Amino acid sequence: MLGSTRSRHRLSAAAVLALCGLLSAGTATGTAGAAPADMTAAASTQATEAAAATPHRVLFDNTKAETAGNADWIIGTSQPDPLGQDATPTAETDWTGAISAWGVALQKTGDYSLKTLPSGNTITYGTTSALDLQNFDTFVLPEPNVLLSAAEKTAVMKFVQNGGGLFLVSDHTGADRNNDGYDAVEVINDLMSNNSVDSTNPFGFSVDSLSIGTENPRAITDTADPVLNGSFGKVTGSIIRSGTTVTLTPSANSSVKGLVYRSGYSGNTGAFFATSTFGSGRVAVWGDSSPIDDGTGQSGNTLYDGWNDTAGTNAALALNATEWLSGGEGDGGGGGGTSCTAAQLLANPGFESGATSWSATSGVITNDSGQAARTGSYKAWLSGYGSAHTDTLSQAVTIPSGCSAALSFYLHIDTAETTTTTAYDTLKVQVLNSSGTVLSTLATYSNLNAATGYTRRTFDLSSYAGQAVTLKFTGTEGSVLQTSFVVDDTAIDVS
Repeated sequence: MLGSTRSRHRLSAAAVLALCGLLSAGTATGTAGAAPADMTAAASTQATEAAAATPHRVLFDNTKAETAGNADWIIGTSQPDPLGQDATPTAETDWTGAISAWGVALQKTGDYSLKTLPSGNTITYGTTSALDLQNFDTFVLPEPNVLLSAAEKTAVMKFVQNGGGLFLVSDHTGADRNNDGYDAVEVINDLMSNNSVDSTNPFGFSVDSLSIGTENPRAITDTADPVLNGSFGKVTGSIIRSGTTVTLTPSANSSVKGLVYRSGYSGNTGAFFATSTFGSGRVAVWGDSSPIDDGTGQSGNTLYDGWNDTAGTNAALALNATEWLSGGEGDGGGGGGTSCTAAQLLANPGFESGATSWSATSGVITNDSGQAARTGSYKAWLSGYGSAHTDTLSQAVTIPSGCSAALSFYLHIDTAETTTTTAYDTLKVQVLNSSGTVLSTLATYSNLNAATGYTRRTFDLSSYAGQAVTLKFTGTEGSVLQTSFVVDDTAIDVS
């Protein structure tokens, strides 16, 4: 009922529970109100299925002048498939490129499928191309020297938002290797500040316009961080050989975290390597390309072996970060997996048992015919009154240690608002700790996201493994026109 205002005369939670005794147990299989999932949902499903067959799929970019000047930031000259040069590499010189050591180290584990996006191609997401980002777990931009187009920036941001890993490698300001007026600092900052998805500091960091000569930044002390303590080794520090740093803004994204800092720096300034999350994806940024340079490559280039520079543990940092970005947490150095038992953690995930297992504002969990459930009869209907109102829906879970975890739910948004620019009514999806402190706001939807039918939304919760957390939905409505946020078929799957 598009644009309809919700009645306030709704069943209380107690009445809902009473009626539940008359209903048969289990979740119905009807599809009333269902609509085909959008491209985002299809891409997410496709990525999940493909990942089961090939755990870690990594695409290295070579479309943004990565080999201009003296640079040679490729894993191999055989593109898109480096195996065309040598199908069983044992040494980094078996593939030709200044970052071939990175590629060969991943290839030798037997747990990675690597490709290069060759020069002349376009970065895409949601197309039928074999090199489309939806077919990969991680996308590496190694010192890009050409601005991404508007469509390419949308593709990259959507890729991360929907669960992809993005590895950004910068260099010092002024390193414009192809003389087009842009260096890696400007290219990366433009991606984050001038895109159609989220230009409000989405990752919580910006790259500094600096040219730092020679320093050896050190890693923070954090024995639990998967990048600093991954299966490829412990990270103690890195190197700067003409590079830059990033400035962190936790108020823009609370997940941003500096892992390696220049001497004398900490907190929000002087971070040389940092990680973050966005949507259900992950991001890593490195302030210099020297650490990934293995010293060999195509003839005519002046290269430096930072990969093996003993002043830093650069190989471990690059490989652990790739593992983390690709969805692994300590399982990438040769395969294996974890002892985690696959399970779905949420009780009453489709709401067919009424208000049991969930804490919710009165009337949120309902079989009211004003909005159709995606499956069965019940759903969670937040807001929809057309007056100032706040609804909440939450459930506490404990995510087992050593497990990967993914939240999914189907969301339908119906609104009577006519604006195309102002978010009057919102739905926040958050993770809280046992004390009620917000650990992360996974997403904020609004009347601007209204659409026909249900859309599947997914988020990575693996970083909360070993913790007791609460999943919470909060619908906040303004004082005039209604917006309904309807949630159904929720899940937190661990594996």
